[in-house]
Amino acid sequence: MRTVELLLDEASDLAVREAWRRLADAGLPSQARHRSPTNSPHLTLAACPELTAPIRWELAEVAAALPLPVRFTGVVRFERPTSVLAWALDPDSALTGVHRRVWEAVVSDSPPEPLSPFHQPGRWIPHITLGRTRRAGAFAGRHVPELLPAPPLSARLTTLRSYDTETGAVEILEPRS
Repeated sequence: MRTVELLLDEASDLAVREAWRRLADAGLPSQARHRSPTNSPHLTLAACPELTAPIRWELAEVAAALPLPVRFTGVVRFERPTSVLAWALDPDSALTGVHRRVWEAVVSDSPPEPLSPFHQPGRWIPHITLGRTRRAGAFAGRHVPELLPAPPLSARLTTLRSYDTETGAVEILEPRS
């Protein structure tokens, strides 16, 4: 699968990495434990089997619209197949508009079966993952928010990228010249 993600500005990236560090120091699941050089704080917009030429064409337009200002709204927890702790982002019209453009690009040239329903407009919850584990309820009933630094008041999403889950390769998706 190929993800389509947005990266944070440098100051916001550092704030997320500080949250990762604090979770790890407390012995909790943390993205800091993923030592891959491709592991960066990011916002996942969609995932698809392949970035075809038509999808890439549309994504180049999204890349041209960056940077995108966003606001963090606080801590959120998910219990999906995995337990996730994250900082939520305000799903304002600009952010949901970018997400919808990416989703429509991916849907336009992908088979529907492998697309995650969690990325569909209306179901997608914008967030930056702080910690993830397969242990159900790993973050429930804990005073985790007190461990974390306050999220930045505002941030900018600056770079569109894709991550190949099979090869581990990262590709920056550039605007058309």
